[in-house]
Amino acid sequence: MKSAESKVLDHKAVPRGSFPHVKRAGDFIYVSGTSARRPDNSIEGASVDAAGVLHMDIEVQTRAVINNIADILASMDASLDDLLELSCFLVHMDDFDGFNRVYADYFDKTGPTRTTVAVAQLPHPHLAIEMKAVAYKPLTAVNS
Repeated sequence: MKSAESKVLDHKAVPRGSFPHVKRAGDFIYVSGTSARRPDNSIEGASVDAAGVLHMDIEVQTRAVINNIADILASMDASLDDLLELSCFLVHMDDFDGFNRVYADYFDKTGPTRTTVAVAQLPHPHLAIEMKAVAYKPLTAVNS
């Protein structure tokens, strides 16, 4: 395996710009901003009712984002256990408790470091959360 490698995964939503889903640089793996967007561009945890009111479920979206990150890491023979850092972007800090409930299903105090900030908006109005990640998986462990 090369020490530097970028991938755009066919089974994931196409990035909304000219960048890869993931890039390996030596032993480090960088996951681009990841959302709850599905390959067909629908968004998990977002629905519009008959009256046209948007409903976004932060718990469903958080779970989808973490699962998407896990899948992206798997493409580099890594897992959530290899994460060092997560940067999390919430549109509404009122969603912080629901976000934390789901986050705790995946990580405990031995997990990755984390920063969570509120942002004015994300690239689609139905997105409540986005995360980017850094993982460490030695190439020797991948090749052995």
